[in-house]
Amino acid sequence: MTTTTSRLLNLLSLLQTRRDWPGPLLAERLGITDRTVRRDVDRLREMGYNIHATLGPAGGYRLDAGSELPPLLFDDDQTVAVAVALQTAPAAGIGIEEGAIRALATIRQVMPSRLRHRLDAIEVTALPARVGSGTPARMSAGVLVSLAHAVRAREVLRFDYAARDAGADEEPTKPPRRAEPHHIVTAQGRWYLLAWDLDREDWRLFSADRIRPRTPTGPRFSPRDVPGGDVHEFVAARFKGRDVNEWPCRGTVLLDLPAGDVLPFAGDGTVRVVDESRCTLEAGSWSWGSLAASFGRFEVSMEVVEPPELVAAFATLAERFSATAAGR
Repeated sequence: MTTTTSRLLNLLSLLQTRRDWPGPLLAERLGITDRTVRRDVDRLREMGYNIHATLGPAGGYRLDAGSELPPLLFDDDQTVAVAVALQTAPAAGIGIEEGAIRALATIRQVMPSRLRHRLDAIEVTALPARVGSGTPARMSAGVLVSLAHAVRAREVLRFDYAARDAGADEEPTKPPRRAEPHHIVTAQGRWYLLAWDLDREDWRLFSADRIRPRTPTGPRFSPRDVPGGDVHEFVAARFKGRDVNEWPCRGTVLLDLPAGDVLPFAGDGTVRVVDESRCTLEAGSWSWGSLAASFGRFEVSMEVVEPPELVAAFATLAERFSATAAGR
């Protein structure tokens, strides 16, 4: 016995092979009743496929002309999953940016119009993952879709902003927050809404998992330009606590490890091969102490290449660790 999904796919395939199909003939080919054919046609219509009833002694059905490829049978949640997965794929850092873009365009072409509009509404900027990032936060697909539609429609978003955790002092804002949503961003396993906060008159990154959208949305607005004109650069700089996408402290060490062992843990650092058993790692952080500590995670002998501030930070950490080990 076939599943409903496979039966619908078979029905679509038959409807694409000829102009008109009598209902009884479809039922015979599919091994189902005329009543089941009618129900399945109604299901396909609800998904956005244009299927017309034809007149005649037995009655029948006709599918509007479209792509030569079979339309893809996705539900709403699967459409959101495809949009998010392909748009965040470039952040994996394995050189599939162009392939992901082409795959999304190909899938879009063979979707019914209703699902195609849903796919088009979801635009995501994905920042590369970084070693030592926080615990991923679960994101509601319903909230993601609501935010995406507000961004696309350029409508002011009204929302409650939940406390960070059960013990936080911050309470959901009353009256609700008001913001002009600009872009959805994902980084380090978390989701954010980049928006212009109308009450604070500044750009803000809201944690999307804490947003509780209210309906209806506010009036339409003309989008502002993100400082610098690049969403990726602007958000990356905000994560560094700066106005530009650069770490305030950068340094390089020579590690007694093959480059292949360092690369998976280099984050946004740069690894260069020295020989088969050594490599250099250039990286940045918000302070010299934190940078030295991040290099220490490799637990091997190393040498500071530059700058002197990094050497001093290692010396300070060594004193602290020695005092800790001595119980002082």
